[in-house]
Amino acid sequence: MDAIRTTIRNKHALEHGTRRAFTLRFPFFLPVVLFAKRLIRNLHVLATGPFSKKIYSDFFPNVVTRHSSPLFRKLGDSDPHLHEGKIQNLTIALKKLDGLIIPPGCKFSFWHALGNPTKKKGYTTGMLLSDGKVVEGIGGGLCQLSNLLYWMFLHTPVRTIERKHHSRDAFPDNRRTIPFGSGATVFYNLIDLKIHNTTPYPLQLHLWLTENQLKGQTLSTHQFKEKYHLYEKNSLFAEIKNTVYRYNELWRDTLVHGEKIKEEKITTNCAKVLYTPNNVDIAL
Repeated sequence: MDAIRTTIRNKHALEHGTRRAFTLRFPFFLPVVLFAKRLIRNLHVLATGPFSKKIYSDFFPNVVTRHSSPLFRKLGDSDPHLHEGKIQNLTIALKKLDGLIIPPGCKFSFWHALGNPTKKKGYTTGMLLSDGKVVEGIGGGLCQLSNLLYWMFLHTPVRTIERKHHSRDAFPDNRRTIPFGSGATVFYNLIDLKIHNTTPYPLQLHLWLTENQLKGQTLSTHQFKEKYHLYEKNSLFAEIKNTVYRYNELWRDTLVHGEKIKEEKITTNCAKVLYTPNNVDIAL
């Protein structure tokens, strides 16, 4: 519990520091700063590859894992037309990812595979979460795709290189079927989802849309014997100086023929809560 309290206190101190970011003090420098940072990130990808972009129309025979998420979910007072934009954006993105091969030893980067989601490429206004608020933005809705991919990767024997969870818990749980904090937020190309295929076998993504669902599978030429179970521990709400944070830990069991052979903590999540929870577990 002491470690949990320390994590929450550090999160609060970081968010309430007196030093403001350079681009907040001088916002007219923001485009230049973003351009420079994105250029550096692209050069870093080139230097640390190889990152896969090859797509094959023939799919591997073995399903390693599968997942789906609803396309229509009410978030706050979001405009319904933003959902339509999200579907258009997902349709374009899936053309870059469906059938993508991640060979043994190769890496996957969400943004290296997709590229910059611009109007010129057909992307439109969709729903984005900015500081926990629903806003409009070009390419909005792609976080649903990165969330689905991360959840699928957690059920495969790959290594996560880069992943960031949302810093805000904006809405109460609404038909949540997976643990809090098990998604991956993205922002071109500064916040990415990257994995490394450390197995001796190729993996392949299969992604598609139905009328109401975003669906996905990871496939392989090999039939893996390992199965994975994801769950949370130490889930709680904590209040410090009138600010509430949500904390949990994401854990994974590795199973072979139903027997647990490994237990590991995947990540720790701590997010500022933007609604009033039913109860607060600890006060700091």
